[in-house]
Amino acid sequence: MNRTGKTLLLIGATSDIGRATGLVYAMAGWDLQLAGRNLEAVRREADDIGTRSGASVSVHHLDILDTSRFEDFCGALPTLPDTVVCVVGQLGEQQRAERELDHATQVLRTNFEGPALLLGLIAERFAKRGSGTIIGISSVAGDRGRGSNYVYGAAKAGLSAFLSGLRNRLASAGVRVLTVKPGFVRTRMTAAMKLPPLLTAEPGQVADAIFSASEMKKQREVIYVRGLWWPIMLAIRSIPEPIFKRLRL
Repeated sequence: MNRTGKTLLLIGATSDIGRATGLVYAMAGWDLQLAGRNLEAVRREADDIGTRSGASVSVHHLDILDTSRFEDFCGALPTLPDTVVCVVGQLGEQQRAERELDHATQVLRTNFEGPALLLGLIAERFAKRGSGTIIGISSVAGDRGRGSNYVYGAAKAGLSAFLSGLRNRLASAGVRVLTVKPGFVRTRMTAAMKLPPLLTAEPGQVADAIFSASEMKKQREVIYVRGLWWPIMLAIRSIPEPIFKRLRL
């Protein structure tokens, strides 16, 4: 049951963060539009969320790499949502990206090109209406290029810059643009990694941060889910380049 009269479009609905985010909004009384590449998996998520929350949930096919279909995707939505959250991402493998152009291309397009172009289209519709909230999931990896993951980091840096520019342009149009940087998150994507507990969030914590940011009008527009990341990344950005190169991060 829609207790708020609001609708969320969730892009990347079958990811761990996407699943948690959809449930948080549904439990708060929002209707959902779930989008993803694997329509069968999206339907399973829709059934689960709908059963738990009683929310109205529609499903929509979207391949974030098929940019030629974005206009049709937006036009086919049953209603223009109040908020869009894009949690699409692919960590990829840095060493493989150094060797294989196709893999590097996929990482760059999945994390930057596709999300930026789609959110840009939706932003134009929000601006024409005069309201809406756009939330993009970026990464602390984009705050400064590091040798260990600079292809992924470059893509996320591009998304952060795009969201910043969009936020600046639409500031007077009634459209909010938020950038969320989760840091390490315990998901399927990071299952093989040894993660530092103090800097690692659970998907539910990221979902709560996204929802809180969208509901609190005065909150920061760039949100680090774990507060420790803000001073850490400030320090990392401040390291002189000759020293930074010797750190082998």
